Amino acid sequence: MEEELRTMILDYLQKGFLDNIIDMFRHDKNLYPLVIDMIKDDRIRVRLGGVALVEELAKTSKEEFAGIVPGISALLKDPNPTLRGDAAYLLGIIGLETSLPDLLEASDDEDENVRIIALDAVEQINSLKQ
Repeated sequence: MEEELRTMILDYLQKGFLDNIIDMFRHDKNLYPLVIDMIKDDRIRVRLGGVALVEELAKTSKEEFAGIVPGISALLKDPNPTLRGDAAYLLGIIGLETSLPDLLEASDDEDENVRIIALDAVEQINSLKQ
């Protein structure tokens, strides 16, 4: 993906153009890997926008996230507990069973908030199986 497009999309999230970004993602599935960049961004609006994007898109196209679940799961090992918690939360929203082993491992995280979020995500995914 072009660096210019990546920068533009992240900057648009910073400016609050979430609806436009959602439309872009709905029309171009190749953009999904950018979710990882959104979560890792230093700007709070970009991170929150990334979470809101996943919340919206997972309602109708959960399987589209399958390709980036490993990248999100890798963030569960990041030194930053906020990033680990965000990753666990996103995996719960996406709701794919392939995330369960990583989330169960994260349920033993040194940070209490990460443990709670990871366990909530596990419960959320398990409730979808029933």
